[in-house]
Amino acid sequence: MSNTFGKRFTLTTFGESHGEAVGGVVDGMPAGIDINLDFIQQELNRRRPGQSSITTSRQEPDQVEILSGVFEGKSTGCPIGFIVRNRNQHSQDYENMRTLFRPSHADFTYYNKYGLRDHRGGGRSSARITISRVVAGALAKLALRQQGISIQAYTSQVGSIALEHSYQHYDLSLTEQNAVRCPDPEKAAEMEHLIEQVKAEGDTIGGIITGVIKGCPAGLGEPEADKLHAMLGAAMLSINAVKGFEYGKGFAGVTERGSQQNDVFCTDEEGTIMAKTNHSGGIQGGISNGQDIYFRVAFKPVATLLQQQDTVDLQGNATTLTARGRHDPCVLPRAVPVVEAMAAMTILDCYLLNKSVRI
Repeated sequence: MSNTFGKRFTLTTFGESHGEAVGGVVDGMPAGIDINLDFIQQELNRRRPGQSSITTSRQEPDQVEILSGVFEGKSTGCPIGFIVRNRNQHSQDYENMRTLFRPSHADFTYYNKYGLRDHRGGGRSSARITISRVVAGALAKLALRQQGISIQAYTSQVGSIALEHSYQHYDLSLTEQNAVRCPDPEKAAEMEHLIEQVKAEGDTIGGIITGVIKGCPAGLGEPEADKLHAMLGAAMLSINAVKGFEYGKGFAGVTERGSQQNDVFCTDEEGTIMAKTNHSGGIQGGISNGQDIYFRVAFKPVATLLQQQDTVDLQGNATTLTARGRHDPCVLPRAVPVVEAMAAMTILDCYLLNKSVRI
């Protein structure tokens, strides 16, 4: 059963959207790391529902409870267990979905895999399960902080409204100053207006989140099956509603020639070898090269619409569904901390793996 992420730094998650709680067990957390509970809660607050008019109206405090692995404010090196209790379930809102399959949702695939499904909020397939990832990602961030590694993500596109420049052009500290989590205030206002419009129509919309990893040392990643970009891609593609991943110049680079895209090496004033450009996105040969790692993650529109849709029931009979309940019209604002969390867990996992191959 694949409910565990990572190799050296691992997260095993549990729980359902409308169950008693969601939670996880983190193993491989280095001992002696300062565990700032306020920081972990702050990361959860960035993901929690009910933040603004463009997110789901479900009201959850999402208060994390650490059960083990922390003593006197530091990690002990033992497994860190944690839970976040569900407080505001409206399971009756999903009763009309009990015997129906929502179009493009995990209802049909879960039913075929397991022979049954939890129709209340999607059960295990709900985006609420990403709570566990955010807690584990916050722990990974605390460990990476001691190595000078930082991770920042932001909304770079909603629908057809997109930022026009690379991440270096923007003041990323502005990301948290608007509901969309976009560092361009003017574009953020346009994105928010679009999401409000889509919500009023009972519809949903997708977009792109850009992630940037700074301070990552050269040498992380494996040369064959576990290339760093493959591990990052797998982590991002495991997030609900993600449909695509690219790093560096990505798909935009296919029209260029090698002479245009190669990152030429040189030395700086101190004689350190470096590249003049970073078209590679900080990864070459599947291994980090010490430059900024930057990537983009594409999210589809949320599958559950507050509009009537054609579908079938469990017996295959044609019918219609008008979903009820509280749903995000656009997942991106709340997905930003999830993208950061998955990047943090991946980088820490690779860092710990790398320590085992060199003395």
